[in-house]
Amino acid sequence: MMAGMALSATGFVSPSLALAQSERPERISSNELVNSGHRFFGTVSRDLALTIQKAVARWGEPNGYILGQEGSGAFIGGLRYGEGTMFTRNVGDRKVYWQGPSVGWDFGGDGARTMMLVYNMDRVDEIYSRFPGIAGSAYIIGGFGMTALGDGNMMVVPIKSGVGARLGINLGYLKFTPSATWNPF
Repeated sequence: MMAGMALSATGFVSPSLALAQSERPERISSNELVNSGHRFFGTVSRDLALTIQKAVARWGEPNGYILGQEGSGAFIGGLRYGEGTMFTRNVGDRKVYWQGPSVGWDFGGDGARTMMLVYNMDRVDEIYSRFPGIAGSAYIIGGFGMTALGDGNMMVVPIKSGVGARLGINLGYLKFTPSATWNPF
């Protein structure tokens, strides 16, 4: 371990680290997702299970997922910031941050616990990209919903359980980064 750290400090990457970066994550079953969601979301688990089943029926089994929290607000234009951990079955876990702007008929603010299903990821570092899409929300005080954001072949499907007052539809994107930033662009 120390030898791998010393080599990476000198500009070389250990073979095990390089393999983890380049290995394709394996698929994760809907049962595994539901069990993880039960632990993360708690009381909304029944609705979460139904939402996961709907996503898996439509897009198949993902090969990664993110559990985290986010906050957003909008008055015609909006901003969204979040952080969490991306889990894979065979290439490890990693901390991720996301931020994104939006524009559209959208008003209010919310805070949400979020599970994001990640599809068609060839390497874990591919998550550090922008994923555009159209999002809509209509809830007051509490809510639960799913959207799909795509970047070519790769797709991220956020499933949120939130608290707030929000109504609207918007066009925007999520940008994933390895460290926190205030810049949504």
